[in-house]
Amino acid sequence: MTTRPLAGSLRPARTETHALDPADVTVRDLDRTRPYLLLHGGGGVATMTGFADLLAERTHSRVLLPTHPGFGGTPKAGGLTGVPALARLYVALLDRLDLTDVTVIGNSFGGWLAAEMALLKSPRVSGAVIVDGIGIEVDGHPLTDISGLSPAEIRAHSFHDPGKAPVPPGAGGPGPSPDVRALVGYTGPAMTDPTLAGRLGDLELPVHVVWGESDGIVDPEYGKAYAAAIPLSRFTQLPRTGHLPQLETPEELLGALLDLGD
Repeated sequence: MTTRPLAGSLRPARTETHALDPADVTVRDLDRTRPYLLLHGGGGVATMTGFADLLAERTHSRVLLPTHPGFGGTPKAGGLTGVPALARLYVALLDRLDLTDVTVIGNSFGGWLAAEMALLKSPRVSGAVIVDGIGIEVDGHPLTDISGLSPAEIRAHSFHDPGKAPVPPGAGGPGPSPDVRALVGYTGPAMTDPTLAGRLGDLELPVHVVWGESDGIVDPEYGKAYAAAIPLSRFTQLPRTGHLPQLETPEELLGALLDLGD
């Protein structure tokens, strides 16, 4: 299915900061009709910005793209001690905005976060899309430990063709980036929760699990295990795609979502 924007229908994006407990959340809001909440991964909000624009323009939907507190130099409250706490913060954001029928789309760490939001069973959330998510433990298919990798090494694991990966200003230096340190602050060093796979069996929402066939962070078998743990799930594998489909093959990712009605 292909959806094209209507001439003159687009409105400018706006950025707002919402005061919530226990942390403020800054959100880039592309206001259309159907609400989507996009959740970025450890690479930061810039990894989702282009796809947020694409989704809003093609579907005429309202697209919310928050920056997770602690990422991009934003402050993080002491009460945000794990992924479930951040999920509760975003449900509070949906309450504040009085949104319903929200589809939550998360990549990598954002996929784990989308799963935790779905597990909260908020009536405001009607579906979730997990794109190359992390968080579960799968025997024989461990998550690649990125904590000691350089940005260049992380790109090599994250893209089917690393030569096409965008290189952020100042990348390439030794040690983890500030956003990777923020990520570990939520997930812990292992970046997994041994209880998550079992808890996913309680999900009552339709969940679409989308995976890049060349993902070097969490391989497709890990993705299939993610889908298998969720009762109302379906699994789509994207060719010539790594860990960040929204950056590497955004049209294919959008097509997979729209073709299946997400």
